[in-house]
Amino acid sequence: MESNMNWNELAERIIDGEQISREEAKAVVEAPDDELLAILHAAYRVRSHHHGNKVRVHVLQNAKSGVCPEDCAFCSQSMKYNNDVDQYGLQSKEELLEGAKEAHEKGAVTYCMVTATRGPSWGELDNICEAVSEIKEKYDLEICASLGLLKEGQAEKLAEAGVDKYNHNLETSANHFDNLVSTHTFEDRVKTVTRAKQAGMAACCGGIIGMGENKDDWIDLAFTLRDLEVESVPVNFLNPRPGTPMEQHDAPRPQECLKALAMFRFVHPDVDVRVAGGREVVLGAMQPMALYAANSFFTEGYLTTGGQGESKDAVMLRQAGFEPEVVQA
Repeated sequence: MESNMNWNELAERIIDGEQISREEAKAVVEAPDDELLAILHAAYRVRSHHHGNKVRVHVLQNAKSGVCPEDCAFCSQSMKYNNDVDQYGLQSKEELLEGAKEAHEKGAVTYCMVTATRGPSWGELDNICEAVSEIKEKYDLEICASLGLLKEGQAEKLAEAGVDKYNHNLETSANHFDNLVSTHTFEDRVKTVTRAKQAGMAACCGGIIGMGENKDDWIDLAFTLRDLEVESVPVNFLNPRPGTPMEQHDAPRPQECLKALAMFRFVHPDVDVRVAGGREVVLGAMQPMALYAANSFFTEGYLTTGGQGESKDAVMLRQAGFEPEVVQA
């Protein structure tokens, strides 16, 4: 059954500055699979107009692991769930600097320090800020911090130290959020994103596809992020983690994930849309197709799961006709 949408015409209108409507966004995610290539072609036209053929490569550093008191149902780093994730406190300044050195050597444009926590203590914040200041002196890297919920004054301290972006994903729609988390609210997350932007940092904020939500929740999330004017949107795909309440969840279909990714590109035509966690497992051989909508990805794995490796990612980029973006000194 056809969707009756002219995907090329939609791309043209978006390139000309028109915002996609909710009805059009819904047509994207509900389109039959046999229209997937046409949708990705349209998404590529928008992506290419704003980002060319470049791909921004990001590297994650799990700076504090497995000791989070929150109960996010999808996360293996929560202390509330039974799992074998490594547990350690905040890494030292030297360890964070070494991670930045490795990211630089891999050709990353962004180095993201992530902590499994409700939010940073002031002492942890001092340690991170000291590391950021030294990293900025040594390497041409954008710095992203993902430290949980921020208290008043903490965003300003991070911005002063040189943090360029703050990552704090909304994860899903406001309507579905309470089905996944009980220890904090959707509004708590929105408040942290707002604080980061008000302090002068860019907001890196996205979500996860495949956690029992419906397609309207994908659209709600995309439009909420547009209202917040976030500068970067990581789109993750659920890779069910042992020991979590979602352990038995089926991973989403790659075709559904690619349509969702295209929808996020149409809603956010000029921002950094990133294909993130779960891409290797969920998309499999269809991974290169994600780059027709997304203009960035993480290499060398995620917080508790490995990726396919830097060398395979580099080959995938080259064979698909894309090239890594280089930070301008």
